Amino acid sequence: MTENYQFVDSPAEQPLSMHPKKFAMWLFIVTVVMIFAAFTSAHIVRQASGNWLEYDLPSLFWSTSVVIITSSGFMHWAYLSAKKNDFVKVRIALSITFVLGMAFLIGQFMAWGQMVDAGVFFVGNPAGSFLYIFTGLHGLHLVAAVIYLLYLLISSFKLKVNSENMLNMEMCSTFWHFLGGLWIYLFIFLLLNH
Repeated sequence: MTENYQFVDSPAEQPLSMHPKKFAMWLFIVTVVMIFAAFTSAHIVRQASGNWLEYDLPSLFWSTSVVIITSSGFMHWAYLSAKKNDFVKVRIALSITFVLGMAFLIGQFMAWGQMVDAGVFFVGNPAGSFLYIFTGLHGLHLVAAVIYLLYLLISSFKLKVNSENMLNMEMCSTFWHFLGGLWIYLFIFLLLNH
C-alpha cells in the first residue's frame, strides 16, 4: 500500500532585518543608555556616602526642558511631512527643530553660568562634578545630533528627504527623540537627587 504525502508550501519566513546604519545607531543608543545608567548609579552611591553639596538646580533647566520637548514635536512633524513628500513643511519643521536644538545648547551653557554664580563648580565637591558631567555629556551628544540635523536640513533642500528615501530622517528623528527623553530623565533624576 502506497501512502500519499502532500507537501504544503509554507510562506518563506522573512528574516528580521535592519539597515546596518540603523543597527549601528541602536548599538550607539544602548551604549549611551549604559553610560548614563552607570553615572546615575555612581551618583546615588556617592551621595549616600556623605560630604554632599546641597544646591538648587539652575532655573534655566526648566526652560531648556520645554525647548527640547517642543523640538521633538517639530521633529515628528518633519518626519510625517517627509513621508507625505511635503517638502516645504519638511524644511520648515527641520529648521525650527535646528533652531530649538541650538537654543537648548545655548540655554544649557547659560545654566552652567547660573551654577557658577551659585557656587557649584566642576571641582571641589562631587555633587557639582556629577551635574557638570551629566549636562556636558548630554550636550556633546546633542551637538552631534544638531550636526546630523543640519546635514538632513541641507539634504531636504536638495529633495533628498522624501518618502522613497527615509533612512536619514528616521535615524535623525529616532536619535533626536532619544536625546529629548534622556534629558527629561536626567532632569527628573537631578530634581529628585540634588
